[in-house]
Amino acid sequence: MIKDTYIKCYRLSQKYDGYISTSELLREGLTNRQISEFVVNGMLEKVCYGIYWFNCADYDKPGDYKAIEICRCNPRAVICADSACFYQGLIEVEPPVVSVATRRDDRRKITMNFPVTRHYYSGSSFSEHQKIIDTEFGNYMVYDIERSVCDCIRFKNTIDDDIFSLVIERYRKQDKAVNRIVHYAKNLHMLNQLTKYI
Repeated sequence: MIKDTYIKCYRLSQKYDGYISTSELLREGLTNRQISEFVVNGMLEKVCYGIYWFNCADYDKPGDYKAIEICRCNPRAVICADSACFYQGLIEVEPPVVSVATRRDDRRKITMNFPVTRHYYSGSSFSEHQKIIDTEFGNYMVYDIERSVCDCIRFKNTIDDDIFSLVIERYRKQDKAVNRIVHYAKNLHMLNQLTKYI
């Protein structure tokens, strides 16, 4: 019987995209007790409340799993600042803490298995310049490069100094980058801050 449930868990890992919710597991016939046993035995990893990853699958987590997991935990969250620069390829070094943006009135918890810093935005500034990144393991939201560099400057005190310097250095090397980011900075009312670094 135990072997049958383990086989069932493995088969589910082939059916789903690596991640599965508690409600999906229950719908597939597993009990809460079985789910807990799979977590204890390492077949499932609890990603956050109500979301699991199949450790028993024939595939590994993708390189951008942190962004995917954050947005599975809170679908309204947006990867921002230095983390957005990393996930979009501006820098090759992954920041030690994932930067996440949410609306000021969003009280949904983002408790992950890795460090996260959360930035709260007003409604209008939160919605601008978002992009959807589609992956086989799920989608996530990220701000575009110019917005992300501006956010790095705005949140400089919460970003690793070496990462911040790398973001600025790499952005300066892009063709016509200064003209694009000046336009963004004006809209974000932070042109004076920008001119200190760009």
